Formats: sequence, structure tokens, C-alpha cells
Amino acid sequence: MAHLCELASVFRSKNAGPFLLTIDLMFGDESTFQRVANAAALSTEAVARLYQIDPENVRIVPFPKAKAIKVTLPRVWGRAGAGSPGDRDVYGAQQHGPLMNLEIP
Repeated sequence: MAHLCELASVFRSKNAGPFLLTIDLMFGDESTFQRVANAAALSTEAVARLYQIDPENVRIVPFPKAKAIKVTLPRVWGRAGAGSPGDRDVYGAQQHGPLMNLEIP
């Protein structure tokens, strides 16, 4: 087992418009990418549980040619959009934290 943050070469989050957040996971080699992309541990249900949202609002899209995975979910803070009152991370740059310790077999 390894934590997702130990496997990804790039692990970042950012806004994907005013109402969505995207988390980019990029891997240094094909075998690590395949390990994570095929892991049942990285599922819409697991992400939803970590972010306390409905699994139907989570999208996980692998990009094999780039050895990358994109996770997209709704912003759960500042519900009126990025920069709205209550938004604690206008750029969405600090929201990948809950996924960092996800254990991947």
C-alpha cells in the first residue's frame, strides 16, 4: 500500500470554472499510472466520501497518453461560485488535501 501523494509526481487542485474543482494527478511512469487508474480505491464513492458530496457529482477521467488522471467535483465551499462570500480558497489550489492520504494497493 502507498498513499496517493507518494505515487503522483504532480498532485494539484484548481478551479474548473466558478462552480467546479479539478484535481490533477500526474505520474512519472506507465506502471504507476496503471496502478492508480485501475485501483478500486480511487473511485467516485471514495472521493465523494472524502469530500462529503454525492458520488454522482464526482468524475474521474484517466488520460493514458499523459499518464494523468483528472478528478472533477463541485466546489463545496463558496456555493455561489469562486470568490463568493464564504469561499476560503478562491483559486481552489488547496483542495487536493483530502485525497493525499488515500491508500492505493
